[in-house]
Amino acid sequence: MASSSRNGERRPVHQDFIARIRFSNALPPPPHPPKLLDIPNTGLASGHYTAPSFAGRLAREQPLNIEADAELGMPLDLVGMPGIFDGDESSIQAPAQVPQPHPHDKPLLRSIAQLGKPKTGDGAVSFLRRTEYIAASGKSHQGSGPLRSVNPKPIKRAPKRRSPEPDRDSPAYVKRKIDQGFAAAEANLKDSSRVRHPSKRNLRLVDAYPLLPDPEAFPDSGAYVTIKFLNNPVSDSSTYDKRLLHGLFQPLDKSEVEEANFQAMLEAHETDPTNNPKPENTMNYAFFLPDTSSNAARFRQRFDPGSPKCDDDSLYPIKNDDGKPVFPFQRVRAYETTQETELNHVTKYDKELLLAFHNDETALHQKAAYFYPVMQRSTIRPQRTKNIARVQAGLADENEQIIDELHVTVDAPTEQVMEQIEGFKTQPYGIAEVDDHQDAAGDEEVVEVEEDADAEGDEED
Repeated sequence: MASSSRNGERRPVHQDFIARIRFSNALPPPPHPPKLLDIPNTGLASGHYTAPSFAGRLAREQPLNIEADAELGMPLDLVGMPGIFDGDESSIQAPAQVPQPHPHDKPLLRSIAQLGKPKTGDGAVSFLRRTEYIAASGKSHQGSGPLRSVNPKPIKRAPKRRSPEPDRDSPAYVKRKIDQGFAAAEANLKDSSRVRHPSKRNLRLVDAYPLLPDPEAFPDSGAYVTIKFLNNPVSDSSTYDKRLLHGLFQPLDKSEVEEANFQAMLEAHETDPTNNPKPENTMNYAFFLPDTSSNAARFRQRFDPGSPKCDDDSLYPIKNDDGKPVFPFQRVRAYETTQETELNHVTKYDKELLLAFHNDETALHQKAAYFYPVMQRSTIRPQRTKNIARVQAGLADENEQIIDELHVTVDAPTEQVMEQIEGFKTQPYGIAEVDDHQDAAGDEEVVEVEEDADAEGDEED
């Protein structure tokens, strides 16, 4: 920019650049030859050609022509790998110990959160010093004049430092949180207006139940089993079938072929657990229900220890061939396990709990919500996989008997069962596993089952 003077005045004069330099920005040729597309002619008036979605739709409709060779771009030559034809695959597997990456490759292993501009303030700089501020309330020179205060203000001491928060895994932290929970629960019980719903502020507390264990209801196995049906076991109806409250499951034994296959898979897993997963030892069941709803109500009165008619033998509807009164249970169908989660006595309180609310204070229970441990969770469906495998492999057993009816009698538990129940009352975690095939039937009674194996044949689903 130059300036000139005229009549003593200076004004700026703009001048262009002496030379313009233009850089070539030629685009490279396309990597693929041009392709003719069949575009429907809708006319320019529609505005489809100028809209961005028009080109995007064409790109989505055109398939990608990817020409790959027989090895899909990754040739595998096993000739040069030692021991590959002798069954030794260690040369093509990842090493057991991960090697250390090269220092040049470490920046490539950073996480997404670590990517971005590097922080310049992280590095130590020797010639810089942290900024320090001088307090304005520092000591100043006090003269000896008459304006000096006779009673100077006391110096404010800094507040005491709080003790550091203990580690979350330390016993002191756990104990303090437990004490705080009991203190909050006690304050909420004294004043119910303090209780607030976490999300719905318009709700108010109506009643509170203490959450307590119920060792009196422990079975001889020390825990309960929950079974979930994938479909309705009875026919669809507008009312609930109360017979489902008293269903019985009978474990079905495996055939010799199935047991041999399971043992072979188990041995293969123990030999090579990496390539052979552990087989699931799932159970198959036969499901039985009372023949009528009235007999189901009678069975409930006979089986419930809190019922006044629990010792009344007149509740039995029929007698068996030996003249013994029994409850008849009809077979519904066979079920197979699709998913099973099995815990132990240490972890039986971790996954799932059963709750029972008792509103009336009786001799056995007070007003509370009682929880019960669950040691096994199973999901079952009608048995189809086993039947299909039998038909395909021709393993149908003509001598297999199908139980059509069970005769059930409610009796008092044996001394051995009572010892196991009493042991779990005092030591719910310290009792060894009992036999899985023993019948568990509550706190005061067990169920004896008689099998009526008169009917034979294949089951129908």
